[in-house]
Amino acid sequence: MTTDRIDRERIRAAAARIAPFVLSTPLVPFGSSGVLLKAENLQPSGAFKLRGAFNTLLQLPEAARRRGVVAHSSGNHAVAVAFAAQKLGVPATIVMPEDAPRVKLDWTRALGATVDLVGPASSERARRAAELAQRDGLAPVQPYDAETIIEATASITNEIVADLDARAHVGPVDLYVPVSGGGLIAGMALAASQAERDIRVVGVEPETAADALASLRAGERVELPAEQMATTLADGLRVAVLGERTWPYVRDCVAEIVTVSESEIRTFMARIVLATRMVAEPSGAVAPAAAALGRGARENALRVAVVSGGNVDPTLLRAVLSD
Repeated sequence: MTTDRIDRERIRAAAARIAPFVLSTPLVPFGSSGVLLKAENLQPSGAFKLRGAFNTLLQLPEAARRRGVVAHSSGNHAVAVAFAAQKLGVPATIVMPEDAPRVKLDWTRALGATVDLVGPASSERARRAAELAQRDGLAPVQPYDAETIIEATASITNEIVADLDARAHVGPVDLYVPVSGGGLIAGMALAASQAERDIRVVGVEPETAADALASLRAGERVELPAEQMATTLADGLRVAVLGERTWPYVRDCVAEIVTVSESEIRTFMARIVLATRMVAEPSGAVAPAAAALGRGARENALRVAVVSGGNVDPTLLRAVLSD
């Protein structure tokens, strides 16, 4: 698979398609760190996943929309698909892990989706969703490994470029993006490679869930044990292996993968609240942590980090702020 299948026109079309339903999120200064935060946690569903959900559902044939859709997710994709489905009048079934954060599980149900609970492994969620799609004739909405997702997440980079143009910033940019199944970073890195400016994409993972780092080092996709992935607080980054479609974009368009520790994730969840008055879930704090710490940064580059989501359990947030 090559990384030129999704050209600029497809990305522009996706951005126009989803524009009535999603926010063009702002760049927010992260205190005195010199880092700008791309605040995807301000999306109506609380995370960037809304872009891909709408881009996928809006391209389904009418008959498929009437039958309904099925998705699998540890949280934010579940909320996004449920949100988009409710807005478009599409029945939705979501396969979620039993250990999904309560705030995400409750919100998915409140949006009218049917929730099917399985074990913690991402492979188990995918298998159950495939069974339901075949049994009930439901259209699958992939969480990351689909071109409709990559088209949509590419729009995030283009928004950042437009904002930097408006600020008259023409220098190099180090763009920090969290990595899970690869749908976010694949689209953002692809758009960065198409931009007519110096943008270096740095992927960020938790130390205990660094399958993308292992994959780049090996030159092929590496899958880590589900038990190991489950040890990170960043529940949105627990996918054990990059997607088949997203891997070529990570391999070809991402400059480097860096990691952050569990204690750093907690620390920067609190710092984001205190410095910006925004809430970041653990997965959303990973890229800002690496950017603020200067991991993989070039000396003269502007650092921009994606806050991918803000759907954090209140109990966890209280604990982090009390640390």
